[in-house]
Amino acid sequence: MSKILTTESGAPVADNQNSAQAGIGGPLLIQDQQLIEKLARFNRERIPERIVHARGSGAHGYFEVTDDVTPFTRAAFLNTVGKRTDVFLRFSTVAGNLGAADAVRDPRGFALKFYTEDGNYDLVGNNTPVFFIKDPIKFPDFIHSQKRDPFTGMGEADNVWDYWSYSPESLHQITWLFGDRGIPASYRHMNGYGSHTYQWVAEDGSAYWVKYHFKTNQGIRSLDAQQAAELAGQDPDSHQRDLHQAIERGIFPSWTVYVQLMPVNEAADYRFNPFDLTKVWPHADYPLQRVGRLVLNRNPENVFAEVEQAAFSPNNFVPGIGPSPDKMLQGRLFAYADAHRYRLGVNHTQLAINAPKATEANNYGRDGYSAVNAGGRAKNYEPNSYDGPRQTDAALAAPTAVAGWTGTHSAAQHAKDDDFFQAGELFRLMSDAEQERLIANLAGSIGSVTRDDVVERVLPFFHAADADYGKRLEAAVKAIRNNDES
Repeated sequence: MSKILTTESGAPVADNQNSAQAGIGGPLLIQDQQLIEKLARFNRERIPERIVHARGSGAHGYFEVTDDVTPFTRAAFLNTVGKRTDVFLRFSTVAGNLGAADAVRDPRGFALKFYTEDGNYDLVGNNTPVFFIKDPIKFPDFIHSQKRDPFTGMGEADNVWDYWSYSPESLHQITWLFGDRGIPASYRHMNGYGSHTYQWVAEDGSAYWVKYHFKTNQGIRSLDAQQAAELAGQDPDSHQRDLHQAIERGIFPSWTVYVQLMPVNEAADYRFNPFDLTKVWPHADYPLQRVGRLVLNRNPENVFAEVEQAAFSPNNFVPGIGPSPDKMLQGRLFAYADAHRYRLGVNHTQLAINAPKATEANNYGRDGYSAVNAGGRAKNYEPNSYDGPRQTDAALAAPTAVAGWTGTHSAAQHAKDDDFFQAGELFRLMSDAEQERLIANLAGSIGSVTRDDVVERVLPFFHAADADYGKRLEAAVKAIRNNDES
């Protein structure tokens, strides 16, 4: 038997097909609660979309420990082989708005929420191990250059490459983005990375710097530029459709989870700055160590409630895991949570998708818009003598030694800290066919830039990374631009 339709106050609705009028054909009546309520709510259905990572998909699942990592971290959800922790994973594109197509050349967000017994742990990464910039003060400018131009209202290659021509540190990520993995065939067929450097702390107090790797068990599959353009036009929701339908059919995507671990005392003398988001740690230096597997096995019941309102913040740590001096991570520790306070309100952590599941939140935060956990009659201050929640006096992570003067500083230089070496190494790892496609993708983009000075500034970066890389790209760009001029 169907339920009775009601207003939001619970009163039954007599007629949901006809508005109340002053006689047949007369004006509508403001006393029509159902009409006013429906229209008022409809006007308020949308909330501010994310400035970045607006276009997203998500799924529930679990993380299972497969290997003993207790010598490296005391995190409770990692302390027993076979232990499972519920998770929610949100995939996304970075630059596109909420209605953008999925099959585009863009990094993919890989944001994972672990519902642990010590509270929620959020690991906010991408499908690339590096990023375009290394200091958060550059982030708004970088994103503005990738978004719609304020005058034309369109994405402009001139803006994209003008910014990059002043940011040689972006070259490593540019090489990733315009390579074969720049357009994943689906969210299931790509890797994920924590990207940032984090800290693990063991029970005995020993500390390690750590990087996370999620290797897809479906295999890597990507689209070339032509395939992506066709798919984006035919099915803008291609990645959402693929993920949703696979899980509905019982084909549960999974990833094997690895970490790279660096003892903290090795960071200062490592040849690369281990806290530079534009750099990787070569596996020959710090091999992958398996930790577990990630499985997605349940679709959201409501996309808005669970995917759009899912809020991830890299400052949500649990005992045994903490931050590093990575400048981009430090900026995101503030910016992500602040974005959700703006989009969803200060009580967004009380929403079902964001609230702890394996424990409960106990604190003295009160009130604000849409508070659903007002704390009842309990005292709203601390310390108190009313048996309220108390601090543990146990640090979540290990302290980090610092020295020097306050001020705006460039990062300390390590032996191989130039902006070009790792981009060149990535290029040289590619097969001839992969290099050809990379050159074609880059040349097509740079070749569409209208300003000669921008092109002249950016091409030397590729020469600095690898002589063959630069030579071939410059020739391809010149061929496109000469053809356009003829």
